[in-house]
Amino acid sequence: MKQIAIFASGSGSNAEKILQYFEFSTDIKVALIVTNNANAGVLEHGKNWKVDVEVIGNSEWKYSQKVLPILEDYGIDFIVLAGFLRKIPNYLLQAYPDKIVNIHPALLPAYGGKGMYGMHVHKAVHKAGEKVTGITIHMVNEVYDAGEMVFQAQCEILADESPQDIQKKVLTLEHRYFPVVVEYLVKGEQVEINFD
Repeated sequence: MKQIAIFASGSGSNAEKILQYFEFSTDIKVALIVTNNANAGVLEHGKNWKVDVEVIGNSEWKYSQKVLPILEDYGIDFIVLAGFLRKIPNYLLQAYPDKIVNIHPALLPAYGGKGMYGMHVHKAVHKAGEKVTGITIHMVNEVYDAGEMVFQAQCEILADESPQDIQKKVLTLEHRYFPVVVEYLVKGEQVEINFD
């Protein structure tokens, strides 16, 4: 049984979808939720799904001796970033090489990099007058949004749609695809998705 940790900073809607997806899995278990925000909505998901939650304050991330033992205690094999708004420190990348995945709410390499997250991305996409947007699921390295891309899905943007409309469409893609891609990656398999 592979043990995964979900890192999230906000409401945790992707975390909830992943918890639902793996609820009855015999191969993969969400063993831990980690947040840097003591008021994050994801805390409620941990409680509802009876998954332990660790709050690690922003200033504590620089201490590998604080963070790594927590992950080791839970036997974490793989880390899923689901709206986690902190740069992953190098010691964590070294401890989990090719075992940390992130989802980005745009079609990378466009609209990526520091400060490009959540509604910031959707506003930028809207302002640029893009006709399509989507999601990118990628492995995490030392540069924001620059790790190996493993999956993308896109949706059309209509002329009269607002950034909020775009956000809803993109979130639908995130919820549909992220748990499935995570399963492939945790199992070490090639990502192959044909829903349509």
